[in-house]
Amino acid sequence: MTSPLLLPAPLPPHGDRRRGRIGLLGGSFNPAHEGHRHISLAALRMLGLDEVWWLVAPQNPLKPVEETAPLAERLSRARAEARHPRIRPTDIERRLGTRYTVNTLAILRKRFPRARFVWLMGSDNLLQIPRWFRWTRLFGTVPIAVLPRSPYSLRALAGMAARRYARARVPRRRARLLAGAEPPAWLFLPLGPHPASSTAIRARHVKI
Repeated sequence: MTSPLLLPAPLPPHGDRRRGRIGLLGGSFNPAHEGHRHISLAALRMLGLDEVWWLVAPQNPLKPVEETAPLAERLSRARAEARHPRIRPTDIERRLGTRYTVNTLAILRKRFPRARFVWLMGSDNLLQIPRWFRWTRLFGTVPIAVLPRSPYSLRALAGMAARRYARARVPRRRARLLAGAEPPAWLFLPLGPHPASSTAIRARHVKI
């Protein structure tokens, strides 16, 4: 378990004037696992980020409440799994009172005006993002980095969102410039997949 002394201070919901390139990885983290850490480390390295914030959602609007563990439990597990000084699990969405990603991003950009945010998401979410609340506004708010998740990548890259924003796709060689790009701007980061899955972990827990 991560020592409380090693945990970064909670993010102030009122914001601050910090600078830096910050990746935002949102989700239920139900539970957090090594795969989340794997893509976060890759994003730090390949995108030249200063930090990655894990936005542990109070409740994903697209997932059943009864299948989601309590927020405190999921946040504690995320902190234990992060194990890196530049990966910061946070419940700031709860403290902001936001439910939808697009609203969270709007507030974060306003309250952390000097930070340059990049939204991080798996290819499974690129495939289903047209179901998200005001998803096109999300593309117009921050640059987006899509990370592979088997077996969704090929379908996602041929899906509705990828087609709609085909002209906004950034070549891989410019990955380290993505945080400073004017949205809409997105890219696909090729990296080796990780076998960990929250769904599989929950299934194993039920069987035990």
